[in-house]
Amino acid sequence: MSHVKLDRLSALLEGLAPVVTIGTPSEAALRVEAHRESESGLELHLLISGRAELKVKGELQTIESPALLVAQARQALDLQRLTTEDPCRLIAVHVKLTGPIAPLFLEEFTQPRTVPLTNDEPALGGAMAMIESELNAPRCGQPALLNRAGDILFIGLLRHLVAHPGAHGNGLFNGLADPRIAKALVAMHQRPAFGWDLELLALEAGMSRTAFATKFHAIMRRPPGKYLAAIRLAIAQRAVDMGQGLKVAARLAGYQNSSALSRALAQSRRQVQKDSHLYSSRPWNFPPTNSA
Repeated sequence: MSHVKLDRLSALLEGLAPVVTIGTPSEAALRVEAHRESESGLELHLLISGRAELKVKGELQTIESPALLVAQARQALDLQRLTTEDPCRLIAVHVKLTGPIAPLFLEEFTQPRTVPLTNDEPALGGAMAMIESELNAPRCGQPALLNRAGDILFIGLLRHLVAHPGAHGNGLFNGLADPRIAKALVAMHQRPAFGWDLELLALEAGMSRTAFATKFHAIMRRPPGKYLAAIRLAIAQRAVDMGQGLKVAARLAGYQNSSALSRALAQSRRQVQKDSHLYSSRPWNFPPTNSA
């Protein structure tokens, strides 16, 4: 069977399966309460006008409009107007992530990120203008239009984060920004149940086994096998949660059998979102998989 090769963001979007919901504007300062602990998602806050002050863990950060504030949905935020003469207008956008890559993706937002809405990513500015205009003057078809605009906003955010992955030099966005590592990530995101091993992934990346394993671990903060195992475990857990049973879940996620999956679920359920120091320092350690 042939497989259409997706680009890095299309494969990521498939693995995230985002559902975007746009809220109503707020004219005042607000306290953003955390969503329930089990929810997997992001909160995006569009600062349309004015300036705001963000307080996180006792530290203050001034945000100038127009800007986009991104944080995990489970994290409470304290946003305040800077002065009473400087009206702060915010639009809340909730992104529920229903795909298997969500836990790995959310690791990139242990702290809130502020994205200035400049002209370097037209999709962000265009989506913001569309959302603001529609909320100011509703017309027929508003829900459908806002849904589309929310999707464009999220894609624009991903483009920005890959283009500006950060100064630390590692993490998912740095991996997607690297042309060779990105090829291996696309392969795993698109076909997580396939029998990937170190040699096949290195071939996708166009690198030697040792060079690929070393560079992947340095950028992604874990070996390629651990990254793939986390995706597979999330697929299996979602299937089990949907009542599909261990046998079906094992097949969907690429495990050899339900016993292997049962052991993985028992041993690794909380491992996806732990810090990188808990992962093995070995550059390869692949879970048992099917070969097709």
